[in-house]
Amino acid sequence: CPVVQALKNSSVAMPPPADIVKVAIEWPGAFPKLMEIDQKKPLSSIIKEVCDGWSLANHDQFALQHADSSNFYITEKNRNEIKNGAILRLTTSPAQNAQQLHERIQSSSMDAKLEALKDLANYSRDITFAQEFINLDGISLLTQMVESGTERYQKLQKIMKPCFGDMLSFTLTAFVELMDHGIVSWDTFSVAFIKKIASYVNKFASDISILQRSLAILESMVLNSHDLYQKVAQEITIGQLIPHLQGTDQEIQTYTIAVINALFLKAPDDKRQEMANILAQKQLRSIILTHVIRAQRAINNEMAHQLYVLQVLTFNLLEDRMMTKMDPQDQAQRDIIFELRRIAFDAESEPNNSSGSIEKRKSMYTRDYKKLGFINHVNPAMDFTQTPPGMLALDNMLYFAKHHQDAYIRIVLENSSREDKHECPFGRSSIELTKMLCEILKVGELPSETCNDFHPMFFTHDRSFEEFFCICIQLLNKTWKEMRATSEDFNKARKRV
Repeated sequence: CPVVQALKNSSVAMPPPADIVKVAIEWPGAFPKLMEIDQKKPLSSIIKEVCDGWSLANHDQFALQHADSSNFYITEKNRNEIKNGAILRLTTSPAQNAQQLHERIQSSSMDAKLEALKDLANYSRDITFAQEFINLDGISLLTQMVESGTERYQKLQKIMKPCFGDMLSFTLTAFVELMDHGIVSWDTFSVAFIKKIASYVNKFASDISILQRSLAILESMVLNSHDLYQKVAQEITIGQLIPHLQGTDQEIQTYTIAVINALFLKAPDDKRQEMANILAQKQLRSIILTHVIRAQRAINNEMAHQLYVLQVLTFNLLEDRMMTKMDPQDQAQRDIIFELRRIAFDAESEPNNSSGSIEKRKSMYTRDYKKLGFINHVNPAMDFTQTPPGMLALDNMLYFAKHHQDAYIRIVLENSSREDKHECPFGRSSIELTKMLCEILKVGELPSETCNDFHPMFFTHDRSFEEFFCICIQLLNKTWKEMRATSEDFNKARKRV
């Protein structure tokens, strides 16, 4: 490009002062001007100078913008970002542009309306333009078009229906871009608008652009307004979202998981487990594993982030158990400890272990609880009064004993037959291991906004945390044997796992 080359040559010949920026400025139908911009002068004076060079009156109706794909307006706030060699464009001011587009999108001509909405979607990315359009009550105009547009335009002849789809797509795109600037509160939208957006998740499932933008709007509504969360939760079901995960478009899958995450995150505490149960019933984990994680394509960063968020929110369901102390007087909780003992030692117990004196049974229980590796042999319930890991450790132990019974019995019997100094106490190990896993997986912490560190293995099983514990407790015992560790080596062995 001759203009760019001329700018480079002038810059090489003599570097301009720090406050001077050499640029090229375009105007339709004219040859670009090479110009030095003095950053100490008011922007309005620079625009007037440019207008005078092309004999343009009413310079206050003009503005400068970047001539790249962004088309962002140059303002007093961002003018310092102009680099030497930049190509700028003289154009109508943001206020003028917003006013013109506000009028054009209300045109009775479908073609003119479509072009105007396309331009609006493009310009709305710029916060300077967005502010001017919003000042004209532009958001309300767009929401009204969405609320009433479907019925109106679907009455057109079949040949015009594709036009309606494009118009709706550009309308929703402009809406998303305008709202992303954070100028307008999400609390201002009507139930009719929410219902319409929710309906697009089903009605226009084949139109990728409409579906993607509808999902993006629903996610933002849920995340940014408690009232809108409740309204969206009433309008959209997990059953309506699941089919979008079974397609092949990763962007749609990403936005679908984002909506599920948003509903999960904003659900009241007493509703989260209920929602988790619904997700399990709908086989969400299995669908994500099959159609997302094991699909024949790479997982991009945004999808990885949403999977990470879902992973964190799922593990956070364990927080209540993690922070619940065992009540030594609660018989139901004590029965879990009895069950651990029964599974481990039932085969070698006396035929009628209820016979004999109370003192004899207490002595037998104390012996068995020592073999199970509890710290408090007399009343092992006291081992679960520290939070974290609280009752979650006992839950893990019972899961291991019931679902991996042979491995459980082997570990308990192996350790009970070792010398005291070389035993790897199952009870203490389980409590410490559960606590460590909670720390590693950050159970109870909110998801990071930037992290995308998800682990596919946690999507391979409905009880992934418990299964992870089962793998780790066996690995810990194996490592302990290989190290010929003693009780003093407990932390060392745990770190090696």
